[in-house]
Amino acid sequence: MSETRIKIVLMLHPGADRKVEIEATVDTGATYSWIPKNLLEEIGARPSRRVRFKTIEGRIVEREVGYIFVEWNGEVAPTVVVFAEEEDQSVVGLHMLESLGLEVDPTSRRVKKSEALLAL
Repeated sequence: MSETRIKIVLMLHPGADRKVEIEATVDTGATYSWIPKNLLEEIGARPSRRVRFKTIEGRIVEREVGYIFVEWNGEVAPTVVVFAEEEDQSVVGLHMLESLGLEVDPTSRRVKKSEALLAL
């Protein structure tokens, strides 16, 4: 099965001068997006806390977490990101997808706008 990839623009806040465009693998099993620490520092992002994560191998790792804005197809939204270390894989997780109102089409494996639902 092929990977789903997405091109996004990272920025500290809407209208920021410093922006970075990346292409990353979408991981719908990941809550947060793991973005290389050097790219987050390049746009001026700063961590706000440290969080413990359990790896697929069962190891516990600690990483810094912070907040940025992300843009896809002209839409901008806030999201939580993990400051990924060199040995970490870069992925876009559910929090970022949902912030932008996106989902992965299970048939085509492409990212698309999701339909907003209101539960009454």
